[in-house]
Amino acid sequence: MGTDFFRHFTRILTPCVAILWITSAAAEPQHGISMYGTPDLPPDFVSLPYVWADAPKGGNITLGNTGGFDSLNPFVRKGTVPWQLSFLTHESLMGRSWEEPFTLYGLLAESVEVAPDRSWVTFTLREGAQFSDGSPVTVEDVIFTYDLLATQGHPKYHSLAAQIEQITKTGPRTLRIDFNTENRELALLAGMRPILSRAQWEGRDFANAPLAEIPLGTGPYTVTDYEAGRFVQLIRNPDYWGADIPFRRGTHNLDGIKLDFYGDASVMFEAFKGGDISALREFNAEKWATQYDFPAIDRGDMVKSEIPHQKPSGMTGFVMNTRNAPFDDWRLREALIQAFNFEYINDTLTGGAQPRITSYFSNSTLAMKPGPAQGAVAALLTPFASDLLPGTLEGYALPQSDGSARNRKGIRTALALLAEAGWTPKDGVMRNAEGQPLAFTILLAQNSSENIAIADLYLSALTRLGIDVTIETTDSAQYTARTNAFDFDMTLYRRALSLSPGNEQRFYWGSEAADQPGSRNWMGVKSPAVDGMIDAMLSAKDEADFNAAVRALDRVLTAGRYVIPFWQFTTGQIAHIKALKYPDTLPIYGDGPNFMPEVWWYDPS
Repeated sequence: MGTDFFRHFTRILTPCVAILWITSAAAEPQHGISMYGTPDLPPDFVSLPYVWADAPKGGNITLGNTGGFDSLNPFVRKGTVPWQLSFLTHESLMGRSWEEPFTLYGLLAESVEVAPDRSWVTFTLREGAQFSDGSPVTVEDVIFTYDLLATQGHPKYHSLAAQIEQITKTGPRTLRIDFNTENRELALLAGMRPILSRAQWEGRDFANAPLAEIPLGTGPYTVTDYEAGRFVQLIRNPDYWGADIPFRRGTHNLDGIKLDFYGDASVMFEAFKGGDISALREFNAEKWATQYDFPAIDRGDMVKSEIPHQKPSGMTGFVMNTRNAPFDDWRLREALIQAFNFEYINDTLTGGAQPRITSYFSNSTLAMKPGPAQGAVAALLTPFASDLLPGTLEGYALPQSDGSARNRKGIRTALALLAEAGWTPKDGVMRNAEGQPLAFTILLAQNSSENIAIADLYLSALTRLGIDVTIETTDSAQYTARTNAFDFDMTLYRRALSLSPGNEQRFYWGSEAADQPGSRNWMGVKSPAVDGMIDAMLSAKDEADFNAAVRALDRVLTAGRYVIPFWQFTTGQIAHIKALKYPDTLPIYGDGPNFMPEVWWYDPS
């Protein structure tokens, strides 16, 4: 499908034709939409269940980031962007409830209606929705945005575009999107695209816009000042259009949010201790237990808050680039997993307090079950049996060491696997049959001190195996450019996953994404089984079939041995000034940008 396909099919229909469409499909406008069943909240809900609807407005805070930035456009592949930006400045037609997986409620759109078979969706824009410059959000803006993101936006937006047959304006505030693929999630996904201004970007080079060209948004905050690589100042828009709609009531309470940038995490921590940062997320349990005892904590000026959650662990670890030898051999990848002495490294760096990630969806109801595949999961995987790696059907589990520094069992197993793969030690150097040494580089960002420490500890085991490994560090801009181009042997991989996985899974590990620069398929997975499980997940008609497909996908990915998993974070840990408060009711997703700072408020008393 060509890059100008939206322009080819977009057309204006008369209201009477739109009425015929709606009548024939027997669909009705709704205030929200769910993947299965109906939304939990009624049409007249006051606010989201984890929000204090009457939270006070006011106060200014500073948050810290490591590294730098050279772009303020979160929607293109080029550049490094402050990760919080899109959550604060831009909005979509529908918004997610972080208490309900796979459920959206009206945001820029006041209502949504879908065909019984989910083959099309219609949105009605909310009257009064505006961009931050006061201009109204129109149907033309929405259609233009879908075209812009499909042609010039980040590759993560391209999958949906390929599954849209046509977008049509059906009234002054309504549009209809028809799909060409059987996929229940598409109606939801269509409602989650950020909406951009046609007046700002029509005829402009969106993909390569300079730093100063900040995309106009409809969100509660606007960028009022910045210095490249140093800070970004966001101020709550006093004329924000959506302050009183139910989905937004009680959220975005802070007057100002400043994002300061630091060279590494240790410098940022010292800045927090000195009072230059208002809140800091901590991802190391031992540091949380032992190093947050400075005077401001003792005086009660700062508070340690723990936020539990029920979301999947996702995947954090060292990813191996299977596009290149020797990582294209699963036996070598398993050997490197066996050599990674998790128990010792975890004890050394976190005090052993954080459990290991055991699969991509561990810590959730979507995680693969231990032992052999059974029931619907086995039925989904069996047709791909000839393509599956050992352990997928039979059951796969990560190795466990005795916690000692030597990890003799893991090293012995690794040596045997390397021998099977054609690598044997000669004069202390692991070589293949042609005499070539086994050597690779671990690429890391300069500001990732903890990951560098993990790599250093891992290095000793690899050296014992006769493997020549170099740890290469680079600045954040170079790191982003190289990982986008898959220019690495092994590097840090972090992929958060939700309780509502969907089309983004193709972008994470689908075969088509493996050769798509900028995709999240860093490991280069090209697996018919992975593609098949994603297809099964997206076409599932009920929750039971959906869960089975995700568990099957989890098995294929985990047994694929693409990543050496680290530890997971079952509880969010946030240290903050005592003036920052949050509701007593917590969302099942726990912490994240839609929790802190979105539903927090400032109480100077």
